[in-house]
Amino acid sequence: MKFRYFICLIACLAWILPSCQSVDKDDADLFFLKGNAQLTHKNYEEAIRYYNEAIAKYPDFADAYLNKGLAYLHLGQLKEASQSFSSAIDQDSELYPAYLARAETATRLAQWDEAESDLSVLSRIYSDSTQYYLIRGNMLVGKNKESAALAEYDRALALDPSNVEAYVNRGAVYFAQRDYSMASNDFEQSLLLNPGQPEALNNLGLLASRNGQWNRALSYFDRALRVNAVDPLSLNNKGFVLLQTGELAKGAELINRSLNNMPDNGYALRNLGLYFLKKHDYIKANEAFEKALALDQLVESLHGYAGESYKLSGDLNKACTIWKTGTMLRDSLSLANYEQYCK
Repeated sequence: MKFRYFICLIACLAWILPSCQSVDKDDADLFFLKGNAQLTHKNYEEAIRYYNEAIAKYPDFADAYLNKGLAYLHLGQLKEASQSFSSAIDQDSELYPAYLARAETATRLAQWDEAESDLSVLSRIYSDSTQYYLIRGNMLVGKNKESAALAEYDRALALDPSNVEAYVNRGAVYFAQRDYSMASNDFEQSLLLNPGQPEALNNLGLLASRNGQWNRALSYFDRALRVNAVDPLSLNNKGFVLLQTGELAKGAELINRSLNNMPDNGYALRNLGLYFLKKHDYIKANEAFEKALALDQLVESLHGYAGESYKLSGDLNKACTIWKTGTMLRDSLSLANYEQYCK
């Protein structure tokens, strides 16, 4: 099981800037407007082609660099997006939307200091912008300043109570802080605004799973998969529930599909190990758990399950070593097992 902190903000950033009317760049303006039309219709690669034509005609065209970056952002090409935003800023240091877009891109690249630097430029200019506070909240989460992030999400929602992403991201912070009631409230509110919001559906499914409400959890994950049938997090989360309800083969199929889409997902590797653990195949279970441990991700109950697998395979010393690490991570399963078998 895994939840997401960050929601893609590109839809909110995808403004279409008006073209400059310089007579010297009429041809560039024409290509720019064609690019804007393609951007509006979500033909992002075609939009990039037109923006490149505009830039070739007029290399100082800051707005074309900005909108080209937005097209790259929609395509998930984050490095290219960031480079385009930087080029826009190089051409016009007061093109403030480019700073906001580059800050959002930096959060998605986990470049927290870069995001903070860009946001500092906007602190006064965007003091009434819900998106500014949303991105700032995301940056603070990345810098492990969750309490400060909550305050930024609160500001974003005070400015715009319909900001779905702010509800989801604030809920994710509450989830991480184990304030499950507040988390649930935020996820439910986001679904009132957008019934198909995939992160909210996944996170509510996780909350139901924590309470052993397996049918309720499955309903949330199925709704998320109707939005995106190949989403690796939803596939893995549903697979975990199926393992818990005895449908091992179906659960393993979904977990493996998840891993095909996201090979470095520690939760999916943990769940694959759990599948083999339930099948009493301790060699394969240990292999999967070791891969998950090697990723060094914070994965709930990973150390607890991995220790159990080694104990059942006859290596109690290895189990105790893993559980001891788990106790430092506040893994309840590790704490219980270490107390029972290792003291």
